[in-house]
Amino acid sequence: MPDRIEQKFYSKEIIGKQITSWKTEGLSIVFTNGVFDIIHRGHIDYLYKASLKGDKLIIGLNSDSSVKRLGKGDSRPYNSEENRAYLLAAFGFIDGVVVFDEDTPIELIELIKPDVLVKGGDYDASAKKGDKQYIVGSDIVKSYDGVVEVIPFLKGFSTTSLVEKIKNSV
Repeated sequence: MPDRIEQKFYSKEIIGKQITSWKTEGLSIVFTNGVFDIIHRGHIDYLYKASLKGDKLIIGLNSDSSVKRLGKGDSRPYNSEENRAYLLAAFGFIDGVVVFDEDTPIELIELIKPDVLVKGGDYDASAKKGDKQYIVGSDIVKSYDGVVEVIPFLKGFSTTSLVEKIKNSV
């Protein structure tokens, strides 16, 4: 089982070749990204719905250093990038995980050229660059007639609220 999970880990160099192979087979590529620090039902709902938007779902996963630069708190991430990648790759509906160290996934989006770019409910597919709700890479995906979609959050589930609940119970 672990071998099958780890086969879903891709470097930037290898994911480009894999994407080319899948696209040659006529498969559509869905891309999303995030920290996915403490996996909860909201993440699973979001990622599963994203997987239904195409044939192959690729996750851009923020590296540990990238998470720290995002300002999510000194103790974040709680789980290492290796552990977060392993958890994501264990889901049957996720086809690949690529860790990125940059502040945004723009380089990955340019490399992968997804048919569908997906983000969660706190973003807006029509927002312009500079807006808080802007989806990084949406202009690139739209430039080649790709689709940009927002999947609403599942109410009552967030990493922040889960962390608060844990802190308050100690």
